[in-house]
Amino acid sequence: MKLENPLPLRLPKDTSDAAMVGRMRLLLSTSCLLTLLIDPEAMGKQDMFSRLAFLAYTLQSLLLYVMAHKSALARSKTVCWLDVAWFALIVYVTGGGSSFYYLFFFFAILTASFSYGFEEGARFTLASSALFAVTSLFAQNEVELSRVLLRATFLLALGYMIAHWGGMAMAQRARLALLHKVSQLSNPRFGMDRTTSSVLEHTRQFYRASSTILLMRDNNSDHWSLRAASQANADRTIQANNLNDAAAAPLLAFGPEQIVLLTRPLLWLRRRLRLRGYDTERQRWVMLPDAAGVTIAELLDARSLISVPLPLRRGAGRLYVVSQRQDFNRSDALFLVQIAAQAFPVIENIELLDRMASEAVLRERERIARDLHDTTIQPYIGLRHGLSAIRMKASNSNPLNQDLDNLLNMTTQVVHDLRHYAKRLRNEPELREPELLIALRRQASQVRQFYDVHISVDTVGELDVSDRLSAEVFQIVNEGMSNICKHTTARHGFIELACKAGQLTVRIENECLGPPVLDFTPNSIAERAAALGGVARVQRGQHNNTAVQIVIPV
Repeated sequence: MKLENPLPLRLPKDTSDAAMVGRMRLLLSTSCLLTLLIDPEAMGKQDMFSRLAFLAYTLQSLLLYVMAHKSALARSKTVCWLDVAWFALIVYVTGGGSSFYYLFFFFAILTASFSYGFEEGARFTLASSALFAVTSLFAQNEVELSRVLLRATFLLALGYMIAHWGGMAMAQRARLALLHKVSQLSNPRFGMDRTTSSVLEHTRQFYRASSTILLMRDNNSDHWSLRAASQANADRTIQANNLNDAAAAPLLAFGPEQIVLLTRPLLWLRRRLRLRGYDTERQRWVMLPDAAGVTIAELLDARSLISVPLPLRRGAGRLYVVSQRQDFNRSDALFLVQIAAQAFPVIENIELLDRMASEAVLRERERIARDLHDTTIQPYIGLRHGLSAIRMKASNSNPLNQDLDNLLNMTTQVVHDLRHYAKRLRNEPELREPELLIALRRQASQVRQFYDVHISVDTVGELDVSDRLSAEVFQIVNEGMSNICKHTTARHGFIELACKAGQLTVRIENECLGPPVLDFTPNSIAERAAALGGVARVQRGQHNNTAVQIVIPV
């Protein structure tokens, strides 16, 4: 069966900024229209065409204000460009270079800068300055070039400052969002590999980089672990590759505490490598020799890169962000230090917890194997000997001979199974499929044996889930199987698991002879899903089946 798309959590879109911009646009246009009616001579050249222009712009502002909460078009970048066009027309009909209304261009520049960032703010600044100059030249015969030049320069300089500050505000919001996401990802239940992969991928996307590379080593280890996130493995868990000291040496060419920024600025029409390091004592950037930068740039095929040390307590490492298309700046490098300080101490603790849990699991498996041999297998062997003795005493005509033979065969099979299970516990064989899937199919087999309910367990794609999350998911699915057996008359059901786009989706579906029952909530399943940061929903399945879908972020 094809797995349905999970239902994402939909948050209401915040339209407060668009509403505020709409109010201010309406206030400006209405004020100018009223000024024309009250004192038409105070605002320069006026005629019927200029009055019609102000009236049309006021009506448009009113329409956009009404649509601010309902239409995405009213909140789009197109409206900002319409403002620039209207302001150019207003300047043209009110005297050109002598018009007081050229200040309206700042409204469009402010809106674009604080809504879309520096690049858009800079585009609107250039467009506004150019349109003001052009309309001033065509609006009157005797052009005061000094006034036009002064006002155009004023627009350009102040507009650039606004764009810069607007871009900084946008960047700060994006950085805070990334730090919040990284703190959520740094969760022990996700496991070491999944957490590290998510942090590397989110960092790569934030910087729009080609790749992010992580090099780590524990103090007790004799090798380095290397992980690299790129567009090619964006949706997969990144497995670590082990490197010896010689192989890791090129990535460790910088000082253990050194923050490094490599760029290739354009100098005399030639690309020249520039390598800087941050001096933490003097809190300033200093130039570094180019040799190490040339080697690492060729190794990683980098146009620009950032390298920062990892703040690990029981090890060492470096984090690289590599770009093949754009240049990073100093602010980008210092922010990467904050990301490393936020995420990697927690990741280090997760790795320690995973190691402790693995060692505890190994000891527990050995203990269970010993207990099985001493407390379970030996009594079954004694029972088998007793049954064999009774069978030998019975005459050939005894009507219980068949039952005794069945019991002997059953105990022999149980002893064989227990010995095989104890051997598997000691040797811990390589699993061909995830332990979660094996456990669920074993549970489904027991449900079929005791309740005569046939439940199939399947997966879609690769099931990549940590051990901790697997234990929680097993409890959820086990509860779903129990609900099918206890609360329905279904004889068939199926369970499907899929791990895609950062979400684990579990679908528990059972046949329904009548109309599907959708007006209930499986409380235990919903509570377990909520504890894992997910949701559980009851839906209509195929052939009017009842389906419970659980979506858990991984």
